[in-house]
Amino acid sequence: MSRGPAILSVATAVPPHRIAQEEAKEFARALFSSSHRDIERLLPLFDNARVEGRNFCVPREWFEKDHPFPEKNALYEGWALELSEKAARRALGRAGVGPEEVEAVFLVSTTGLSTPSLDSRLIFRLGLPPHVRRVPLWGLGCAGGAAGLALAADYARPGRTVLLVAVELCGLTFVRGDLSKSNLVATSLFADGAAAALLGEGEGPEVIGGHSTTWPGTEDVMGWEVVEEGLKVRFARSVPHLVEERMARSVEAACRACGLEAGELRHHLLHPGGAKVLAAYERALEASPGDIERSLGVLREFGNMSSATVLFVLERFLEGYPAGSGEPGIISALGPGFAAEHALFRC
Repeated sequence: MSRGPAILSVATAVPPHRIAQEEAKEFARALFSSSHRDIERLLPLFDNARVEGRNFCVPREWFEKDHPFPEKNALYEGWALELSEKAARRALGRAGVGPEEVEAVFLVSTTGLSTPSLDSRLIFRLGLPPHVRRVPLWGLGCAGGAAGLALAADYARPGRTVLLVAVELCGLTFVRGDLSKSNLVATSLFADGAAAALLGEGEGPEVIGGHSTTWPGTEDVMGWEVVEEGLKVRFARSVPHLVEERMARSVEAACRACGLEAGELRHHLLHPGGAKVLAAYERALEASPGDIERSLGVLREFGNMSSATVLFVLERFLEGYPAGSGEPGIISALGPGFAAEHALFRC
């Protein structure tokens, strides 16, 4: 059998404004104390999130005022394009691939709106061919990085070179007037960032397949509520429980679809949706401490950047993976739907 497309390179980019977790905690204390008399009981979630700091495209002062959705979305379009270009150029450089060689660009994002889609402008900033295939993917949320990688690999299978970009500006979706516990949790966790992966013929882990699971009756677990101020975050406390209860069967199905057994997996590259989610992954999948620590390391340094985050984990994995060993692994993430997305690979 011919070899599947390889992950030739992965590169990441974050915006310039760094906010330490302790600073975010003090911001939350001031904002949420008026609606939560038990705010001191709730604030330890900032310590338990296992996040040390996060990057945003706007300074802390921006979050202290209300902003209309058109203003937020204009910032999204500008910064998403800038970070996408930076990550993509780094990925091309690491792979030694010229922009003229790229035959398709998949762009994943859920934290803003743009028509024409951002990839239409990105191709000219990067110098990609004007006839490059454009595949924008919207609405997959945190699952978008894993889903995008699997879909990009499918398109790359006949020997094409494909660029995948995932960019999310979660900070710009902040609704200051939303004093719900969901928004308090989001304030402790989410951040901005972009990642790019290049797939094609060459050296790197071979993508052997992808798999999706969408569970019925779970569409309210996470997503956006569209309000006057923009995209208001919605997610349920049940996410860790759902991971522990259902993720193992989803991974087993993904492995069977690719001719593997779940017990054969030697590497689990998991989206760090939060410390509790990672703990649920660890229990459900029997992932190794090294796998979990890699995801926790990204969470500590960058927070949850939605779809881009699992590609940050992949970037760290590629720094020292056992090339040529043939060991199988899986890249997994969860997102709105409620759904699990997987991309399976061999080293």
